[in-house]
Amino acid sequence: MLVDLVLAAVVALFALPALALGARGLLRRNGLSGDPTDRTSLVVVVVLRAVALLLLLGTAGLTLLSTIGAAVQDVELHGFVYVFFVATLLLALLVLTTFGRRDRRPARRPATPARR
Repeated sequence: MLVDLVLAAVVALFALPALALGARGLLRRNGLSGDPTDRTSLVVVVVLRAVALLLLLGTAGLTLLSTIGAAVQDVELHGFVYVFFVATLLLALLVLTTFGRRDRRPARRPATPARR
Protein backbone atom coordinates (compact mmCIF):
# COMPACT_ATOMS: atom_id res chain seq x y z
CA MET A 1 0.00 0.00 0.00
CA LEU A 2 2.92 2.33 0.67
CA VAL A 3 4.24 1.78 -2.86
CA ASP A 4 0.84 2.71 -4.29
CA LEU A 5 0.78 5.99 -2.43
CA VAL A 6 4.39 6.81 -3.33
CA LEU A 7 3.64 6.21 -7.03
CA ALA A 8 0.57 8.42 -6.83
CA ALA A 9 2.51 11.17 -5.05
CA VAL A 10 5.34 11.12 -7.58
CA VAL A 11 2.90 11.30 -10.49
CA ALA A 12 1.03 14.15 -8.82
CA LEU A 13 4.24 16.06 -8.13
CA PHE A 14 5.73 15.71 -11.62
CA ALA A 15 2.98 15.10 -14.17
CA LEU A 16 0.38 17.60 -13.02
CA PRO A 17 2.73 20.62 -13.00
CA ALA A 18 4.11 19.45 -16.36
CA LEU A 19 0.56 19.43 -17.74
CA ALA A 20 -0.06 22.96 -16.51
CA LEU A 21 3.24 24.34 -17.79
CA GLY A 22 2.90 22.48 -21.07
CA ALA A 23 -0.60 23.81 -21.68
CA ARG A 24 0.69 27.32 -21.07
CA GLY A 25 3.55 26.86 -23.56
CA LEU A 26 1.51 25.05 -26.20
CA LEU A 27 1.29 27.96 -28.65
CA ARG A 28 4.64 29.54 -27.86
CA ARG A 29 6.90 30.01 -30.87
CA ASN A 30 10.34 29.34 -29.39
CA GLY A 31 12.96 28.91 -32.08
CA LEU A 32 10.52 29.05 -34.95
CA SER A 33 10.88 31.49 -37.77
CA GLY A 34 9.10 34.77 -37.34
CA ASP A 35 7.72 34.60 -40.87
CA PRO A 36 3.91 34.82 -40.62
CA THR A 37 3.47 33.04 -43.97
CA ASP A 38 5.15 29.87 -42.68
CA ARG A 39 2.20 28.40 -40.83
CA THR A 40 2.91 24.77 -41.67
CA SER A 41 5.77 24.42 -39.21
CA LEU A 42 3.73 26.10 -36.48
CA VAL A 43 0.77 23.76 -37.07
CA VAL A 44 3.00 20.67 -36.98
CA VAL A 45 4.70 21.77 -33.76
CA VAL A 46 1.40 22.63 -32.05
CA VAL A 47 -0.16 19.30 -33.08
CA LEU A 48 2.84 17.33 -31.78
CA ARG A 49 2.79 19.28 -28.51
CA ALA A 50 -0.94 18.62 -28.14
CA VAL A 51 -0.42 14.89 -28.75
CA ALA A 52 2.33 14.83 -26.12
CA LEU A 53 0.05 16.59 -23.62
CA LEU A 54 -2.82 14.20 -24.35
CA LEU A 55 -0.54 11.20 -23.86
CA LEU A 56 0.71 12.68 -20.60
CA LEU A 57 -2.84 13.31 -19.43
CA GLY A 58 -3.87 9.75 -20.29
CA THR A 59 -0.92 8.01 -18.68
CA ALA A 60 -1.02 10.22 -15.59
CA GLY A 61 -4.76 9.72 -15.18
CA LEU A 62 -4.50 5.96 -15.60
CA THR A 63 -1.60 5.74 -13.17
CA LEU A 64 -3.32 7.87 -10.54
CA LEU A 65 -6.61 6.02 -10.91
CA SER A 66 -4.92 2.62 -10.66
CA THR A 67 -2.69 3.44 -7.72
CA ILE A 68 -5.38 5.17 -5.68
CA GLY A 69 -7.86 2.40 -6.46
CA ALA A 70 -5.36 -0.27 -5.47
CA ALA A 71 -4.61 1.55 -2.22
CA VAL A 72 -8.30 1.90 -1.36
CA GLN A 73 -9.22 -1.68 -2.24
CA ASP A 74 -5.93 -3.03 -0.78
CA VAL A 75 -5.06 -5.12 -3.84
CA GLU A 76 -1.77 -5.62 -5.63
CA LEU A 77 -0.90 -3.40 -8.58
CA HIS A 78 -0.82 -4.88 -12.06
CA GLY A 79 2.56 -4.90 -13.78
CA PHE A 80 1.46 -2.46 -16.46
CA VAL A 81 0.88 0.23 -13.86
CA TYR A 82 4.64 0.44 -13.38
CA VAL A 83 5.10 0.71 -17.15
CA PHE A 84 2.59 3.56 -17.28
CA PHE A 85 4.32 5.16 -14.29
CA VAL A 86 7.65 5.22 -16.13
CA ALA A 87 5.95 6.43 -19.32
CA THR A 88 4.31 9.23 -17.34
CA LEU A 89 7.62 10.33 -15.87
CA LEU A 90 9.32 10.27 -19.27
CA LEU A 91 6.51 12.25 -20.90
CA ALA A 92 6.55 14.77 -18.05
CA LEU A 93 10.31 15.14 -18.49
CA LEU A 94 9.82 15.63 -22.24
CA VAL A 95 7.22 18.34 -21.69
CA LEU A 96 9.19 20.12 -18.98
CA THR A 97 12.43 20.21 -20.95
CA THR A 98 10.95 21.27 -24.28
CA PHE A 99 7.91 23.52 -24.31
CA GLY A 100 6.93 23.52 -20.65
CA ARG A 101 9.76 25.63 -19.36
CA ARG A 102 9.60 29.33 -18.82
CA ASP A 103 11.25 31.72 -21.22
CA ARG A 104 14.46 33.21 -20.05
CA ARG A 105 14.46 36.91 -19.80
CA PRO A 106 17.03 38.59 -21.97
CA ALA A 107 20.19 39.33 -20.08
CA ARG A 108 20.59 42.90 -19.02
CA ARG A 109 23.63 44.64 -20.27
CA PRO A 110 26.00 45.37 -17.45
CA ALA A 111 26.20 49.00 -16.53
CA THR A 112 29.59 50.52 -17.01
CA PRO A 113 30.98 52.56 -14.16
CA ALA A 114 32.08 55.29 -16.58
CA ARG A 115 29.79 58.17 -17.28
CA ARG A 116 28.46 58.62 -20.76
